[in-house]
Amino acid sequence: MNSGAPMEWRLAAFDALSVAELYELLQLRSEVFVLEQDCVFQDVDGADAQAMHLMGRRDGQLLAYARCFPAGIKFAEASIGRIVTSQRVRGSGLGHLLVEQALAAVATLWGRQAVRIGAQTRLKDFYAGHGFADAGIAYIEDGIEHLEMIWQP
Repeated sequence: MNSGAPMEWRLAAFDALSVAELYELLQLRSEVFVLEQDCVFQDVDGADAQAMHLMGRRDGQLLAYARCFPAGIKFAEASIGRIVTSQRVRGSGLGHLLVEQALAAVATLWGRQAVRIGAQTRLKDFYAGHGFADAGIAYIEDGIEHLEMIWQP
């Protein structure tokens, strides 16, 4: 994989995803959230049909992904979730680019507004670096500590 190749971003509604794209994004989510994090949970949660899917590819390989939701679906505010990068590119800065792209996608789709996420607690500083603040709501989801964080425009 040529790390110098540009990232190609695609934002698509569920019904605009190809079967191959759907398979790839589910595979990436499973590789990270189920296998890598050793967490058995129902990833296919019924919300994919309501999301806009942000996919980042380099050299044809899906390396970054996030779901974007308008306000009122996951939270009262707009939200992003299932934020994931392939283990092969960790530490390259792609996760930061993904969060920036997801925030820009929300603003483009539904206007610049507050965005709430359910973040793994271990990633609090990562998201804080993008302007997310701890909303003071901690919880355990699928055996992993999470907290709600909010980004204000």
